[in-house]
Amino acid sequence: MPNVTANGIQIEYDTFGDGSFPALLLVAGNGAQLMFWDVEFCELLAKKGYFVIRFDNRDAGLSTKFDEAGIPDFMAAVEAAMAGKPLESAYSLDDMADDAIGLLNALGIEKAHICGASMGGMIAQVIAYRHPKRVLSLTSIMSTTGNPDLPQGKPEALAAVLAPAPAKREAYVEHMMNVWRKIWSPGFPFEEKRARTFIEESYDRSYYPQGAVRQNIALIANGDRRPLLSTIAVPTLVIHGADDPLIPVEGGKDTVRVIPGAKLLIMNGMGHDMPKGVWGEIADAISESAGRTNV
Repeated sequence: MPNVTANGIQIEYDTFGDGSFPALLLVAGNGAQLMFWDVEFCELLAKKGYFVIRFDNRDAGLSTKFDEAGIPDFMAAVEAAMAGKPLESAYSLDDMADDAIGLLNALGIEKAHICGASMGGMIAQVIAYRHPKRVLSLTSIMSTTGNPDLPQGKPEALAAVLAPAPAKREAYVEHMMNVWRKIWSPGFPFEEKRARTFIEESYDRSYYPQGAVRQNIALIANGDRRPLLSTIAVPTLVIHGADDPLIPVEGGKDTVRVIPGAKLLIMNGMGHDMPKGVWGEIADAISESAGRTNV
């Protein structure tokens, strides 16, 4: 896969579709590599007339790692945030948003449709209010606003996601299979083969759990985005699973309340993932929302 130097770091990426089509940048979530956006899903979007770009966020996959920052104490950071104390982080969501814009700069793309999932949705939100002239439309999937008064995820889902990842391959794969099962969409059959293949390929490409911890600290430190989200003026689509156990659907509803003119698509039976059964509807919704753009 190709890579570029952007915003002072190396970013690994790949693309789908015709480069003359409108760009659609896909932003992955916490600890996830670009493969989160399945090739088949990316090709589905490309067939709808988009130049689809997926990339590794900093501290994930094959993009620049921040080893020199060390591994922060996550629980101490959570306690500090709950106490209203300032957090120290190796970088911010603003930095991660600037990475995405740096990638667009390196590719010679002036404006793009931005779509992110989970933490990637938060980064996409930051891109939209931090770089409004570069954004054609925003899609925020299974994400939230940073509103501290919203319901938290189910304890068993949070515990599974935050549990330390084993170092050995076989144990790691089983650990992550358990995570997938905890956050999976209850309205869809569990995709055992797809999940296992994805986890194995992710481990072989880049086993780097410490990056996810630093990304999580950046997420927490970002705080409540609602005042800045209210400034977003591009067509915005918010997609959320009705049965999301990690970021409850109230996060999506809150996002729609705050962003002027935002539209909400609640997916019945969907959890904190994107089963194949929702790909078509999500791709159609993204394309429809992008079509509301005034270029």
